[in-house]
Amino acid sequence: MKSICGVEGVRAFGIKEGKFGLALIKASGAAAGVFTSNLVRAPPIILMEKRIRNGCLDAVIVNSGCANAYTGEQGYNDAVRMGEIASRELGTDPDHVGVASTGVIGRYLDLPRIEAQCHRIAPLLEHSHQAETLAARAIMTTDLTEKHALIRGDGFSVGGITKGSGMIAPNMGTMLAFLYTDADVPASHLSSTLKQAANRTFNRIVVDGDMSTNDVALCTATGFAGSVDYGKLSRALEECCRMLAIQIAMDGEGATKLLEVSVLGAPSEEEAATVARTIVSSPLVKTALYGEDPNWGRVIAAAGRAGVRFDPDAVDLRISDGTSSCPLVCDGKIVVDLAAAKKAMQGKKVIFLLDLHNGPGSATAWGCDLTEKYVEINGRYTT
Repeated sequence: MKSICGVEGVRAFGIKEGKFGLALIKASGAAAGVFTSNLVRAPPIILMEKRIRNGCLDAVIVNSGCANAYTGEQGYNDAVRMGEIASRELGTDPDHVGVASTGVIGRYLDLPRIEAQCHRIAPLLEHSHQAETLAARAIMTTDLTEKHALIRGDGFSVGGITKGSGMIAPNMGTMLAFLYTDADVPASHLSSTLKQAANRTFNRIVVDGDMSTNDVALCTATGFAGSVDYGKLSRALEECCRMLAIQIAMDGEGATKLLEVSVLGAPSEEEAATVARTIVSSPLVKTALYGEDPNWGRVIAAAGRAGVRFDPDAVDLRISDGTSSCPLVCDGKIVVDLAAAKKAMQGKKVIFLLDLHNGPGSATAWGCDLTEKYVEINGRYTT
């Protein structure tokens, strides 16, 4: 499936050598970014928070295997150097190069390896599905699959690749996401559009409740498609981000099921999102999902601790597998058919629909089940 290479003006390539990968993406235009709000922000994040103020990018260089996080002054200098390596190979201004890293925290970059990899792949950049796939694979860590999305708008396209499997509870954008559109749009509007899209998608996924030090989503507009309707662009970018966010949740470390929670009837959209996120982040809900145990009480209990006011005796709760649904609670009364509810949990996707009957706000969040495999992956992550 094409995504970023379905957008005019984008070329990419990537390489993976064991745990260490490098991706290059070349695309020039107005740019915006959203970043982790973790107090412990990796040097590439600190660098890009400054650099994105220029409102334009010509390229992005991304390494996997080392997060270059909690590495102090050396880490910051290494991030700058990494951008310089890409700028030299691509013939562009280093201040217009996006830099991102993912992998183990508390270790320094292997700059000679990055320089050698960059030198090898820079001449290979292509506007092709194969090149994009190699770039998406290069940035993977514990991901099992690469993640792509492409939305065709009215005369324009929006595409993106992302990586993310663990340390997913972002309060910004996602683990790493690189988004592109061929629409002609100023950086100021692109920034507000990206922030809204991230808030409604990437900020509503939870795999394990840990916020990364390296979360970043960058979006570049190449302008090849000319001027577009901003409302249509906003909807297309949000849909692209949603598709990528769901892929991250589906590929959560050790996950076997996707969890989707839609909350209706909250006082506001933000409060609906808070309730939905609280439910998908609950270890008790996540383990019940893994065991295919229709323990709907855990869903109600999680909603109750979200800090949003509602009347527990007035709520409705349904469970669905995406094709059919059955009621669990109606007007605060238990109406559950345990056999039907258990059947709804046996597929790869489980949906809870919760109506609080306390306002117009609605929102959806996504997560996954919590399995033994998650412990296995993270118990030996650095060794």
